[in-house]
Amino acid sequence: MNKNELATAIAKETGLSERVATAVLKASLEVIMRTLSEGDTVAINGFGVFASKRREARTGRNPITGESIKIKPTNTVRFTPGSPFKAAVNNRK
Repeated sequence: MNKNELATAIAKETGLSERVATAVLKASLEVIMRTLSEGDTVAINGFGVFASKRREARTGRNPITGESIKIKPTNTVRFTPGSPFKAAVNNRK
């Protein structure tokens, strides 16, 4: 499912127009990205928690040549699903 399909599904589920559902989805994703980029977490009860995590600089290895390379520090996003989410994915109630 891509973003357009998700917006269409939201529109059908809520009775909103596809245009409004698309705007709501877009705004929600932007708020989540902005919040994570500021270093905060986003917790959605029953769904899960999005959190940004700092990965420190480290030494890696080029898989082709085998030589050591320096990998710069970076921020990454971690998602931890909530119990209802896990149960739904595992077809449990």
